[in-house]
Amino acid sequence: MSGTSVAPPAERGSTGDPPLRPLFGTDGVRGPVGELITPELALALGRAATGVTPASAPRVLVVRDTRESGPMLEGALSAGIAAGGGHALLGGVLPTPACALIVTLLGLDLGVVVSASHNAYGDNGIKFFGADGMKLSDEAEAQIEAGVRAEPDRRGGPSTPPGRVEPLYGAAADYLRALESRFAGLDLSGRRIVLDCANGAAHRVGPEIFRRLGAEIEVLADRPDGRNINAGCGSTHVESLAERVAAGGFDAGFAFDGDADRVLAADRRGEVVDGDELIALAALHLRGEGRLAGNGVAVTVMTNHGFHRAMEAAGVEVATTAVGDRNVLLELMHRDWALGGEQSGHIIDTGFVASGDGVAAALLALEALSGAELAERNAMEKLPQCLRNVRVRDREAVQGAAGVWAAAEAEDRGLAGEGRVLIRPSGTEPVVRVMVEAPTRERCQDALARLVDVVERELA
Repeated sequence: MSGTSVAPPAERGSTGDPPLRPLFGTDGVRGPVGELITPELALALGRAATGVTPASAPRVLVVRDTRESGPMLEGALSAGIAAGGGHALLGGVLPTPACALIVTLLGLDLGVVVSASHNAYGDNGIKFFGADGMKLSDEAEAQIEAGVRAEPDRRGGPSTPPGRVEPLYGAAADYLRALESRFAGLDLSGRRIVLDCANGAAHRVGPEIFRRLGAEIEVLADRPDGRNINAGCGSTHVESLAERVAAGGFDAGFAFDGDADRVLAADRRGEVVDGDELIALAALHLRGEGRLAGNGVAVTVMTNHGFHRAMEAAGVEVATTAVGDRNVLLELMHRDWALGGEQSGHIIDTGFVASGDGVAAALLALEALSGAELAERNAMEKLPQCLRNVRVRDREAVQGAAGVWAAAEAEDRGLAGEGRVLIRPSGTEPVVRVMVEAPTRERCQDALARLVDVVERELA
């Protein structure tokens, strides 16, 4: 799987002109609180969202992470849902995947998560799940945006009979019971595990399920104060977890992000284990037990070439998508497969929930190890991978930058099938991502430096 590549419009999931949805990014509406994300916007989104379901009085689950702006936005969002005639059920602080799971368990019409995932506390966001537990389609999000744009026209018009806002008791217990049921055969007695909860949504349920399964745990970053979510902790700062695991002689450590929909790990040597390796572990384990649906797995263009080599050797089919867990999930649904994910730690097992779930993925990794230490994993051999984000004036201009592609083709030819080059514009930032994989770290870094120089010269 070598070759120069970029994520062209078709690969990014476009099928012609996409619906107009400038508010929504790849993972809901997200941005700085007080600028993009305001109570007024949350109220409008809540009211508009009641129109995307066929129910006349939709039941909508609302959960959030631990940011200080969360209760404010939760209140405004719920008021909007009730103003639109819906019934807002407040689940409190819960991981994003718990929302998707509970919506399906209770037969609700919609789920909403107030979270900015791995971003710093000053950001927040709102993302929606349908009755099937999956993120809403582009078309449904466009319908919500149309409702938001029409909000000023509602003043003075006919009113909708208001719905209700009330707490949903036992939501965390429902999620924990589902995890216990899925991993009923996993005995973690005698395993010493470190959990970094990122001062986020998993700070209670994450440690609790590991304790119930018998693990001896040490917990980091489990004291949220509204502002310390993801601050020097969690999957975006996994180095501190790796240091603690190595220093304490633990069997393994797992770091979640702020909304716990992704996870990275560390072994007793202090080596970081990324999503590629965790997915490889899970794929080989499930295949060995005859539980890998379709005998395939879906990953993104960022996935290490070593993963593809390992799956080919094991006879597991691999489908490659554009970056984004949403793209991975769509591919899984299309192929009727169950397992997929991203190098960043979004790992999806639709047999449990149609969303990345960091807690479930950590437990799946331990199940796959069958009592062995994480340091003894042997699912794949990673190629050295180098990545640089190059800030540019116009990220989409890379598509027509002939000099960049000439240089990329030259580097690819030099790798002679032993690595690959990937260049793509970011979907959220004014940067072009340049990635090189090669047999050695030196060759990887040299090729990356040459490509970055060309990108900066032509586009910066």
